Amino acid sequence: MLRSPRPPKPIPLRNRRPLRAATAAAVTSALLLLGLGSTAPGAGAAPADAAGTSALVKTVQNATHPGAATADHGDTLNWAVTYRSGSTGDTAGPAVVTDPITGAGTSQTYVPGSLRVPPGWTPSWSTDGSTFGATDTGTATTAVRAENPVLRGVGTGVTPLLLAPVQPTAQSTGGDGFTPILHRTATGEIQSWNIYHHAGRTAPQVVCLSLTAGQPCTGGPWPRPLNTAAGPLGTGATGDIGSPLTPQYVFDPAHPNQVLYPGVTATAVGVGCLDLDAQANCGFTALAATGGSPSSANSLGGLVRSGDNLYGVATDGRTLCLALATRTPCAGQPYAPVVPANHDLPSTPTALYLGALTAVGDKVFASSSPQTGGSTVPGPPALGCFDTATLTACAGWSAPRPVAPSAGYYTYNAYTAYDTAGHPDGVCASTVGGANVLTSCYGLDGSAHAAPGTLGALAGNVLTFNPETVTTDSGTRSYFPAWGGSVAGATVCHDWTANAPCAGFPLPAGHPNANGGATRDYGYSYDSTTRCLIGLGDGGVLFSLDPATGASPCVHSGASVTLKPGDFYCDGASGHVQGYDKVRLTDIDLSHVVLSASRVLVTDPDGTPVAAPALGADGTVDLSGISVTAHPALTVTAQLVLNTSADFADGHHPTLVVEYRGDGPQICFRTTVAAACTATAVTNTANGSDTTGALTSNTVTTAVAPGTGCQPQVTVEKEICGSANSHDCLPGGPGPWAKTSPVGLLGLLGTAHWRITVSNAGPVDAASVTVNDPSTPACRQAAGTFALAAGTSRAVYCDSLLLALPLKNTASASFVAANAPAGTTPTTSAPSAAVACSLLCILAVPGKD
Repeated sequence: MLRSPRPPKPIPLRNRRPLRAATAAAVTSALLLLGLGSTAPGAGAAPADAAGTSALVKTVQNATHPGAATADHGDTLNWAVTYRSGSTGDTAGPAVVTDPITGAGTSQTYVPGSLRVPPGWTPSWSTDGSTFGATDTGTATTAVRAENPVLRGVGTGVTPLLLAPVQPTAQSTGGDGFTPILHRTATGEIQSWNIYHHAGRTAPQVVCLSLTAGQPCTGGPWPRPLNTAAGPLGTGATGDIGSPLTPQYVFDPAHPNQVLYPGVTATAVGVGCLDLDAQANCGFTALAATGGSPSSANSLGGLVRSGDNLYGVATDGRTLCLALATRTPCAGQPYAPVVPANHDLPSTPTALYLGALTAVGDKVFASSSPQTGGSTVPGPPALGCFDTATLTACAGWSAPRPVAPSAGYYTYNAYTAYDTAGHPDGVCASTVGGANVLTSCYGLDGSAHAAPGTLGALAGNVLTFNPETVTTDSGTRSYFPAWGGSVAGATVCHDWTANAPCAGFPLPAGHPNANGGATRDYGYSYDSTTRCLIGLGDGGVLFSLDPATGASPCVHSGASVTLKPGDFYCDGASGHVQGYDKVRLTDIDLSHVVLSASRVLVTDPDGTPVAAPALGADGTVDLSGISVTAHPALTVTAQLVLNTSADFADGHHPTLVVEYRGDGPQICFRTTVAAACTATAVTNTANGSDTTGALTSNTVTTAVAPGTGCQPQVTVEKEICGSANSHDCLPGGPGPWAKTSPVGLLGLLGTAHWRITVSNAGPVDAASVTVNDPSTPACRQAAGTFALAAGTSRAVYCDSLLLALPLKNTASASFVAANAPAGTTPTTSAPSAAVACSLLCILAVPGKD
């Protein structure tokens, strides 16, 4: 700790602000001396000047030479500014920190990709210091900025919005979206994506809706086309991938932001890739050429994942396979058919696969509907099994199993059956045709399996699609989308644990509050945070559904966020974090929250449970008992059941706040010190504003130590005055000045007048210049200590009384380069000599050495 030798005098209030800046500068010097990754007293702490006033404190670390007291040319410096909010309330407000890069492009240059901002803050870059954008502008950057529009408290926490109960929302064009694809962005926004099914190749077909904002995602206009080439989504009818009838999607586990979808191009069926974060295409892998005879690959069904591969089925019945790790076709695929071909006539090249897939362990099950008039070999719908280990039909499944009595039936689904303990034990398909929906099931080994009777409550002309199966504390349930005939749109819930229709859930459950009930359901996705089903269908309306009651909208809310306190700091120092604090709900009327049915889950980011603390009556949860050392990051999930959605009306957004105790958050970026010798120092000052007013940090200046190529070139010229008139020998006198005085000028003894000229040829200034003259100490005294700019000279005049002649007088200069670190050993120039002559001058040899 830095200590004063005596207690400091009281500081008048009016003077306290400048002193803090000086103190911050001292901290900066300590940090630079200690180097990156070390801790200086008070490092990172940005104390407010007074209650209700915020502060910025600037520091710098040398990343190239940690611990160096100065920077060298070419060094990389890490600039950090610590922000500490002086807000005394809990009202969210904007905070902006701007960091102009002084001398950008001359004395220092921004390092591309180096800007770091705390979670919840948005970075931006500028090339002119006034216009900022969201794209890193690289070495042309002259200023950086970080903004948080809804900062709360002292800024040591994350504040995701609680998701409002999802209201019925028409998609951008009312298009034929199939299944919602839920995605949480890095900023906590919850999005619902969908790809229109049975869309032509060129048609716009992908749509994004922000459930958080309740409006289309930024990046529109929506819908947008899909393409085989990687790159940003296009616009208009410029796509080159079509979609199948009953598409199924898979998130790549190695790239959670990427969705892999079945697609059809002009020449192939295969797997397309959509990057949800980048709103971009990320490629296409062909798995089979289109066409063929007598059975043609016109389209495909799928996809499902088993192990490290994805599987689908072409209309010609062949099994398709993609290796996830390499995004290449599996060796030997397409594999022999395990189901009959359907809609495979070469004369109908745009015909669609009618059926679906499901995977259980290393087995992939597929249904197929070889309808009369569309298939080379008509027959009843059937189920087949592909063994991913043997790459052939599964044991016990040498032939496909029928799921209806004739080709007059067809199916859109294939789904997994479960026993009462929630273990998968079979596969089923439900068909269209007859008096009621017919469901047929088989065991995983191909044996007969009892079919659930729940779907039998529907008339035979009702279409049913693959269910969303959800396992919770209360058991395993499957939610089936249904529509057709007199059913304009409904959900059927089967409880596998009870082997019966779901208790408390209507059979079927219609959605009269969504598009008047005309939802024509295709698919659902379960949001485990809010515990709601998000549905989509032929009606082009997105809607929510309560999985317990079937009510729509689902009046639940919630948020899930990961808090990693270390992500709030970037100066390399330790000791910033003291511990976790609490979770709290803000801007919501707690009487609208059913606390007994709501809960907060605390886990490690990998999902390992850490705690399940009770949500207090005040809407808070205490986290202080959780060790930040043992758990450097926590994922907090709030699952709220509401009795009204009133708190979310008129654009109002309640939030979940997860906080820790620690120093103020930091914004950092890096610069490279210029190689030019003209860069003798680099400096930086940050500014900003928040609800307390305008902010300005202390100014940090770091000297740049001259390298070998940036040393002053100092020379010395020692001369003696050759005039008998002493006035000619005064400072600035005409002399003449020579290396040797004329013979006899001084007689046997007398006064010699000397001139020593010190010159600096550059390229940098010299500092602490002194003259060395052992024979004539008066010359050193006359010179003193001085600085000498590059390209300049300085003359030193001095006299000496000579008692003996001749005398050879030699001088030199000692110096250091300007900005040289303290304690640098001076450099001494080459010597220069002059001779004072007498009648015996011939005894001395004048010269410059």
